[in-house]
Amino acid sequence: MIQTKVTINVRYAETDQMGVAYHGNYLAWFEVARTRMFKDVDISYKKIEQDGYYFPVLEVSVKYHRPALYDDDLTVVARLEEKPVLRTRINYEVYRGDTLLVTGSTTHAFIDREGRPVRPPPYVTAKMNELFRQSPPPQPQ
Repeated sequence: MIQTKVTINVRYAETDQMGVAYHGNYLAWFEVARTRMFKDVDISYKKIEQDGYYFPVLEVSVKYHRPALYDDDLTVVARLEEKPVLRTRINYEVYRGDTLLVTGSTTHAFIDREGRPVRPPPYVTAKMNELFRQSPPPQPQ
């Protein structure tokens, strides 16, 4: 498993008139955590794209449990629980302190410059093999 945590401060511009974070902002916050997670394991989105690969979002799921408010400090957790094969699912949790606000996931696949599905670049596959060999499998709950 690969996991990263990032801190986000809810800006005034990200809220509505009631001071509640706009629901669409969570997708941008998921992206911040996702790109940080890959960067933390030395996989660069920039290099992937320079090499002619893209990693678009194919599907999004978000469940809102409680609202985030203006000036909240949030912790966004991104977690890759299974070694990616053709599709990759990343799970997210958003907390204010110990309070779970949002859960979600994104599903991705690699494509080439023409938009055709392809296998990940060899260095991504090698890195994932290395990381998932080192990580113990998730325990059933």
